[in-house]
Amino acid sequence: MKKSTVKKLLVVMLTFAMVFAMAACGGGGGGDEGSTDAAGGFTIFNSKSEIQGAFEELAKQYTEETGVPVEVYMSQDTVAAHLATKYASKDPYTLNMVDPKDIYSLGVQYGLDMSGMDWISDTTRAIEVDGKVLGYPTCVEGRGIIYNGTAIKNITGKDFDPASIKTLDDFTAICEELKKGGMEAPVGILKDDWSLAAHYLAQAIEEREDVDGYVASLKAGEAKIIDDPKFNSLMDTFDVLMKYNAFAANASSVEREQVEQMLSEGQIAFMFGGNWDFALMKDFDYTGGAGMMAVPQKEEDAYTGKLLGGGSKYFYIDASEGTTPEEQQMAKDFLEWLRTSEAGQTFISDTCGMVSPFASNTIPVNDDLGAAIKTYADADMLIPNYLYFPDDHISVMGAKMQEYLGGKCTREDLAAAYDAYWQANK
Repeated sequence: MKKSTVKKLLVVMLTFAMVFAMAACGGGGGGDEGSTDAAGGFTIFNSKSEIQGAFEELAKQYTEETGVPVEVYMSQDTVAAHLATKYASKDPYTLNMVDPKDIYSLGVQYGLDMSGMDWISDTTRAIEVDGKVLGYPTCVEGRGIIYNGTAIKNITGKDFDPASIKTLDDFTAICEELKKGGMEAPVGILKDDWSLAAHYLAQAIEEREDVDGYVASLKAGEAKIIDDPKFNSLMDTFDVLMKYNAFAANASSVEREQVEQMLSEGQIAFMFGGNWDFALMKDFDYTGGAGMMAVPQKEEDAYTGKLLGGGSKYFYIDASEGTTPEEQQMAKDFLEWLRTSEAGQTFISDTCGMVSPFASNTIPVNDDLGAAIKTYADADMLIPNYLYFPDDHISVMGAKMQEYLGGKCTREDLAAAYDAYWQANK
């Protein structure tokens, strides 16, 4: 073989070796976990799994418009646990989308003060701690009873008015009417711990005037939840939901997709949940006509007709030693672009069907449940979320609620576990 030919082969072989090594080290793309190296750009952690694909496309668009590389990552682990591992390995994300409670822990410890940024004057939902603006609101979300108005009308023959269901007796009456009309079991219940604990059981704390005071009394052992009228009112409603549950035979094991499909296609009429559920509902043979109403309870009070909700996901910019000032500035620029650009506004309201927390975003919400939440938010009919539940509240109390749902414990057992939980988290 000629020397020139040998040299050419060596060059080709070395080139392939270099390309392979670069591919192996670079990771490539966003998606689940992995290397968070965005050479010359910055990284984003996304904790809202249903928008991951759309978020990755938005990042590509941002890079095309600005020339700044952006990588979007997510994880199946809990937010706190996943980000703790990133900080432990000194490989943090530049921009982190987290739950509000995480702003008061991770954000306080690692977050950059965003005071003075333009976006702050465009919303009432920024999170400020000790004079520092640490949380940038991504969307407004709400929770209550989701209904399929088309399915109800098909049986009753008239348009469903959610405002007509004010009390538990009203709700029981419509469920009986649907049963007589042929809908054997009008309700579906999600067995997921986050739905049962962070969303349903949480209302027993949130629907009161002095939330912090009541939590303090539980921690001190001065109050017993079994004696609380609000807790019992909500559990009375939960018992009725269980009575009409289409999945009663496998209540603790039914998959979320099964429940969402039956609601979407009109085989059931009601499900406790939030506007995020539309991301799954729309993937089935959706009948249309979905909306949201308040959780009906025995007595009417100041919370009748209102949903629980407020700012849902928040961004904080990492200010640890693992992030450079240049990366922090890139993250700031991205947040302003997300708020002000047509692409960013469209991503929030149309592509993802989320309710924007910014007054300047006037793009209609492309989501039946999101549109319902916006109506409640605009009318000031959202009861604020309690933001200080401990990180294990979902897993511990969610498991106990699953026992209750499956008929494996009594209300008294649940209440005793709840009292013990708060006293252990003083």
